[in-house]
Amino acid sequence: MTAVDYRHLDAARVIQTTEKLHARIQARFPSAGLSHVCADLLGVARTLSEEAARLSRPSRGWRLAIVALSVTGVLTLIAALRLVHPEGLFSNATELVQGLEAAANLLILFGGAVWFLLTLEERAKRRRAFDALHSLRALAHVIDMHQLTKDPTIILNAHGTTASPERTMTRFELTRYLDYCAEMLALIGKIAALFADRMRDGMVIDAVNDIEDLTNGLGRKIWQKISILSALDGGETEAPSRNV
Repeated sequence: MTAVDYRHLDAARVIQTTEKLHARIQARFPSAGLSHVCADLLGVARTLSEEAARLSRPSRGWRLAIVALSVTGVLTLIAALRLVHPEGLFSNATELVQGLEAAANLLILFGGAVWFLLTLEERAKRRRAFDALHSLRALAHVIDMHQLTKDPTIILNAHGTTASPERTMTRFELTRYLDYCAEMLALIGKIAALFADRMRDGMVIDAVNDIEDLTNGLGRKIWQKISILSALDGGETEAPSRNV
């Protein structure tokens, strides 16, 4: 029996939860645009979970380049010392200083080149992580747009204008719709957290925290609407997440 590691996010479980949410939305609101948004979220979850796993693994190409550069640096250092003094021995302090200076210069040169390659790999992975997180941020705003016109106060006042959006949902349906939006936002935060869980880049972790702050803030607005609906129903929709 395989042991479960509860100290790290399981990407497969995140995808599975997203699949179940999409099935629930499809069953409740088959013709709603929210179902298509959740389908996009499911595709993004699958793609970005694989991307986060790839970014967590060392790049063989970069590692081979670093090893090759290090070996070249050592061989160049040996050749330079032999060029400075072919006999291999320094007869006086002047020759010794010249040899040490040449060695130090080469070490600085190749050490800087190795460091550049190391940071170049980190920057490349960081850029790919930022691109993935940007897509999640955009998707969160799309979800917020879908719930924006779902105003629970319209139940108290049915007098709209010709420019008012069409509202045909019942209190229960509106509660479920808003609950689905809140769940999708929570899943976006968890998909973003896959990158923070698998990478140790401080800038990536800060970007993940920003997305979680964004989704939490948007989610609080939704739950305020659900609380209003719950009050209107006298507690009937107090725990909407238990319903399909």
